[in-house]
Amino acid sequence: MISEGIPVGRIFGITIRIHVSWLIIFGLLTWALTFNFSSDLSLGIRITAAVVTSLLFFASVLLHELMHSVVAIRNKIPVKAITLFIFGGVSQITEEPNEPGVEFRVAIAGPLTSIVLGGVLLGLYWLLPASAGVVRVAVNWLWWTNIVLGAFNLVPAFPMDGGRVLRSIIWWRTRNLRRSTRIAAGIGQGVALLLIFGGIYLFFFTPYGVSALWLALIGWFLYSAASGSYRQLVLQQALQGHEAKEIMTRDCAQVSPDTNVEKLVNDLVLPTGKRCFIVSRDSRLQGMVTLQEIKDVPQAERAARTVGEIMKPVEKLKSVGPNEDLSTVMRILTEQNINQVPVMENGKLVGMIARDNLLNFISLKEGVSA
Repeated sequence: MISEGIPVGRIFGITIRIHVSWLIIFGLLTWALTFNFSSDLSLGIRITAAVVTSLLFFASVLLHELMHSVVAIRNKIPVKAITLFIFGGVSQITEEPNEPGVEFRVAIAGPLTSIVLGGVLLGLYWLLPASAGVVRVAVNWLWWTNIVLGAFNLVPAFPMDGGRVLRSIIWWRTRNLRRSTRIAAGIGQGVALLLIFGGIYLFFFTPYGVSALWLALIGWFLYSAASGSYRQLVLQQALQGHEAKEIMTRDCAQVSPDTNVEKLVNDLVLPTGKRCFIVSRDSRLQGMVTLQEIKDVPQAERAARTVGEIMKPVEKLKSVGPNEDLSTVMRILTEQNINQVPVMENGKLVGMIARDNLLNFISLKEGVSA
């Protein structure tokens, strides 16, 4: 899973983020493009042209992902953010489509956008006179790159766009999402293995060198993503139809906000092994403190710092109701990158669900079903 990245703005209400790995590919692409322009130009002009071309390319990648997101939102599927990273971009769509037609439209929107944009840029390239020089060279590179981007994304390698298009068609025919995902993921893994072994072969037996290894790296990423996507769907389906109240822990350990961190560790964390504590005063929920907040406090400061100072306050807590579907609870834990979520009813804490609770429930359910 791609980490959050750095927020750089919002478009159509969607947060746009840049992952640190994007800086690597941006630098490499800019360096490579510098040699794409005439050596008769000064180095400064070539570098400037390469930077602008790289930015325009990633703007087209962003447009590709925006179209996925816009179509998803129009079909009432929430989109958390768009993240640009080393392999391009990804729309963090938080729910699976509820029917094959919706998935088809969401998946096909991105590649079609890239291909259409490539066609427009191709037309612009032919209209530009030879005297346009640097601009014409940049447009020439951008048009074919966008068409290649669109075509590559249509390769039936789940969870790429083409793999999702394939899954939507199989889903439409079988009416079985899990079976469709298993088939699409299997095909995706097969394509990924071809990329991996093809990249290794090209590296050792052709002059492509590092470019071939890049192909193998993409294959490895796709293989992992295909496996992970199928496992995630299986987990979601195992949890669907079950509610938070079925597995929540009702006897939550509570501490006063005035308790110092050292006392919390010595009296509660070490003896009980618990990783999460409710912070309350006069039976009123104040917040929550976990091992992460405790670890952030240096050893020398723990006697002087109180739980109230380091806790996550109640207004910042992500909570669920007792009737919340467990698949939604798992999605919240994953998206928020947290290990526990409080269960609230009518403004009162009634329980707690930890990631371990979910995993134990899934394991038990699979054991009973075996």
